[in-house]
Amino acid sequence: MEIKRNYYLNKLMMKEQNGLIKVVTGIRRCGKSYLLFSLFKNYLLGKGIEENHIIEIAFDSFENKQFRNPNILYPYIKEKIIDDKIYYILLDEVQLLDEFESVLNGFIRIKNVDVYVTGSNAKFLSKDIITEFRGRGDELHMFPLSFSEFMSVYDGNKYDGWKEYVLYGGLPPVVLLTTPEQKIEFLKNLFKETYINDIVGRHHIKNKDEFEELIDILSSVIGSFTNPKKITDTFQTKKKKKISINTIKNYLDYLCDAFVVNKATRYDIKGRKYIDTPQKYYFTDVGLRNARINFRQIEENHTMENIIFNELLARDFNVDIGVVVVSKKDKNDKIIRKQLEVDFVCNKGSKRYYIQSAFAIPDNDKMQQEANSLRRIDDSFKKVIVVKDTYAPHYTEDGILVISVYDFLLTKNSLDL
Repeated sequence: MEIKRNYYLNKLMMKEQNGLIKVVTGIRRCGKSYLLFSLFKNYLLGKGIEENHIIEIAFDSFENKQFRNPNILYPYIKEKIIDDKIYYILLDEVQLLDEFESVLNGFIRIKNVDVYVTGSNAKFLSKDIITEFRGRGDELHMFPLSFSEFMSVYDGNKYDGWKEYVLYGGLPPVVLLTTPEQKIEFLKNLFKETYINDIVGRHHIKNKDEFEELIDILSSVIGSFTNPKKITDTFQTKKKKKISINTIKNYLDYLCDAFVVNKATRYDIKGRKYIDTPQKYYFTDVGLRNARINFRQIEENHTMENIIFNELLARDFNVDIGVVVVSKKDKNDKIIRKQLEVDFVCNKGSKRYYIQSAFAIPDNDKMQQEANSLRRIDDSFKKVIVVKDTYAPHYTEDGILVISVYDFLLTKNSLDL
């Protein structure tokens, strides 16, 4: 079964022959290699590029082990460039190539080559692209399957599909497995044997148990504010362990750098400034999060919020947590300041949206509660409430768009309805 990733394929096609090194990043097993070696290669062949002008090497393959030596790889590829036509160089798991930074910078100086690479998340990070390629890297960040992509291959209706997506997430290898037992085993092993081991090895983490316990804590608090101090206190009270705030900060950074989790920072909407702490952490794939807690603590409301956050990132929005500060007098005429939360403040270019995730709105009181913070925002940007209920998209008297999570995720321009 072929899973179409047209969104990313089109983005890669738009970067073709732009003079930069195209770097596909993302959490491991999200489909980077498939995008490059299958979908993009087929696109090139389909538009008439000769196969001998596509040079592809997967460095994690045993048969290509010798090419990890730059003194073997570089002349090998140079020998294949025999005319003035464009050659496409596709390299997978490029972090396994010794001195890969120098090799790639060498390729980019050859006029008739176009270079595309992928790298494992824990070895080849976006921050490395900036420093190592000196502005010559063009990153395409890839996510696991969105709900829309998931439904394109799911054999069933959107309601049953949602139940499975909420539970097992959108990593392509997991989606292609057929039984719950296979999915659960794969997710658990993948988290422990791949993601954790990669991060521990890259950063030389000495206390692996501590690091894993931090992941367990994050898995239990998605959708909730936290910070290194709060996590340190949790270790002391619940784990009976002392761990420094700096160590916690480092662990959190490692997980974000590896794309396992993403951090959302608070933004004071009226004051137009960021608030450093606390933050929220969301998992790049909810199936991985669920596997970490043995599928025991599946709060669909928090999981839905996580999925909405991931969807907004995949749509290329910058996403923050909104704070609206309101003041009122109490019965003694004392000014009381209160912070109201807006789940997501989403920015892309000149566009901005304020979004609330509301699992259920059973009555008007709940609607007023969800809309309260949105009504306090005094600018003209669009305000949206995403609900689990299958409402038809409609606007409230306050001009707030109410849309079901199905319409939001499955409709390309859902925020502009």
